[in-house]
Amino acid sequence: MHITLRQLEVFTEVLKSGSTTQASLAMALSQSAVSAALADLEGQLGVQLFDRVGKRLVVNEHGRLLYPRAVGLLEQAIEIEQLFREDNGAIRVYASSTIGNYILPEVIARYRRDNPGLPVELSVGNSQDVINAVADFRVDIGLIEGPCHMTGIVTVPWLEDELVVFAAPDAPLLQGEITAERLAAAPWILRERGSGTREIVDYLLLSHLPEFHLEMELGNSEAIKHAVRHGLGISCLSRRVIAEQLENGSLVEVAVPFPGLVRTLYSIHHRQKHLSKALQRFLRYCGS
Repeated sequence: MHITLRQLEVFTEVLKSGSTTQASLAMALSQSAVSAALADLEGQLGVQLFDRVGKRLVVNEHGRLLYPRAVGLLEQAIEIEQLFREDNGAIRVYASSTIGNYILPEVIARYRRDNPGLPVELSVGNSQDVINAVADFRVDIGLIEGPCHMTGIVTVPWLEDELVVFAAPDAPLLQGEITAERLAAAPWILRERGSGTREIVDYLLLSHLPEFHLEMELGNSEAIKHAVRHGLGISCLSRRVIAEQLENGSLVEVAVPFPGLVRTLYSIHHRQKHLSKALQRFLRYCGS
């Protein structure tokens, strides 16, 4: 059976108007097209839906049984059409931890304020988790803290982010001149391998410090901030992550003897992913 929405639309219009002639005028179709659609529907169902009384068509018990169901299906079809015309589907975003915890909340707040009916589903993990989710089509877009080299993933530069070396206010490193040798000997507390921050910090630090003392690896930035504040070592994180602590003096920036540590944040999506209007709209908020 291959009942079409057009056949159901013809049926409901014939029922309301009482003739194929009036239905054809209302639907801007030829009378023969209306008659053929109605005949096809009745043929598929194996029943007559109208009693023929002269030139009039009077709905019978079969037509009365079908009518509310036909109307329901047509209304659902209109809802579906409207849904995708407005492109109101939920956007699934997966962000690495620095972005998800310290950048996206403000972005999503602005987006939801201007688009209160448009949902955003946000997941937070490390950069490798984000890349895997994008590759498997489990999310629509990923935001990561380092470049992605996976085949099939489109990587687009998004934001510039400054990294800061920091310590507790009473850290021994701060007593005297900050040299590369003293930085290399200091106990470093860094993010776990697989995080975008760790990848870029390794790259930037090793370009200036051929060797350094890794004291501890921790799985999130909050744990690192607390560990440094309690004097367990020094670290390097995004300025966005430690801005509040730098302002209140519980952590202090270490003036390192080499150029500023700046990285690029990226948005990624699968090469075969369709960028819907809703997704493009969200990306505009990310870039503003």
